[in-house]
Amino acid sequence: MADVALANHARGGAVGAGLRRMSAALVPVVVVVAAIIALWYVACVPMNIKEALTQAERAGAVIDPPSAIERRDASAIGLVFRNSDHIGATFGQERPRLPAPHQVGQELWNSTGDMVLRGRAFSKRSLIYHAWVTLSATVLGFAIGTVAGVALAVGIVHSRVMNMAVMPWAIASQTIPILAIAPMIIVVLNSIGITGLIPKALISAYLSFFPVTVGMVKGLRSPDAMQLDLLRTYSASQSETFWKLRLPSSMPYFFTSMKIGMAAALVGAIVGEMPTGAVAGLGARLLAGSYYGQTIQIWAALFAAAILAAVLVGIIGAIQGVTLKRMGMAR
Repeated sequence: MADVALANHARGGAVGAGLRRMSAALVPVVVVVAAIIALWYVACVPMNIKEALTQAERAGAVIDPPSAIERRDASAIGLVFRNSDHIGATFGQERPRLPAPHQVGQELWNSTGDMVLRGRAFSKRSLIYHAWVTLSATVLGFAIGTVAGVALAVGIVHSRVMNMAVMPWAIASQTIPILAIAPMIIVVLNSIGITGLIPKALISAYLSFFPVTVGMVKGLRSPDAMQLDLLRTYSASQSETFWKLRLPSSMPYFFTSMKIGMAAALVGAIVGEMPTGAVAGLGARLLAGSYYGQTIQIWAALFAAAILAAVLVGIIGAIQGVTLKRMGMAR
C-alpha cells in the first residue's frame, strides 16, 4: 500500500510539474496576443475615424469640423479627440481601412466553420477550399525544393568544384525579387502548355530550396575534425562517413531549414496565384479582395495563410521531435 501511495504521489507530482510548465509557457503567449489585439483596436480608431464621421454626417449627426474637405485634410488623431463619441463606429464599418479583430474573426468563422456546419466546406466561398488549393501547390513545391536543396548540399559538401561553382549562383538566385520572376515563370510555362499546379509549385520550389541547401550544407559540415579522423582510422569510406556521421549530424539543421523552407513555399504559392488571374487559392482571394475593396476579406485570407503556415511548420516540428528523440538527440 505504501508503494502504491508513493507511486501515485510521484505520478501526481509529475502531472503537476507538467501543468506548471505548460502554464509558464502559455502565459507569455497569452499576454503578447492580448497586447497585440489591444493595440490593433487602438489603431482602428484613427485609421477609420474619417469614414466613421462621414457616415455619421450622412445620418444627420453633428461633426467637428462640419466640412468634409476640412476633415479630409485634418489630423486623424485630432478628429478622434474632437469626436470621441463616434469612436465606437470605427469598429463596425462595412469596408474599413483597418478592420477590427472581431470583424476578421467573424469573417474567418463565416468562411470556415460556418461553411463546414452547412456542408459547404469546399464551396468557392469557403476559405477551406482556397486554402486547400494553395496547400496543394505549397506541398508539391516544398517537396521539389527540399529534394533539390538536399541534392545540391550533398554535392557542395563532397565536391570542391560544386562548392565554388554552384553555391555563389544559389545565393545570387535569391537576390531576384519573386514578384519579378513569378510572371516570367508562368508565361514561359504557359507557352509550352504547362498550366495549373505546376507553375505555382515551381515558384514555391524556387523559394524553398535555398534555406534547405544552406541548412544542409551547414549540417553536413557540422562534424568536427576529430570525428572525421576517427572514421578515417577505421578505414570508413566516403559513403559510410556520409550515412553514419554527416547525415545524422545534419538532422537538427535539416528540420530547422525545412521549417523556413515550408513558410517560403507557402509565400511562393500565394505569389504564384496572383499574376495568373487565378480564381482559387488564398492569393486569388487576396487579389479579389483588393479589386473590390473588401479589406475584411483580405485580412481573413491573410490570417488563413498564417494559420496554414503555423500548422505546416508545427507538423514539421512534431516530426522533428519524434525523429531526434529516436536518434537520441532530444529528450
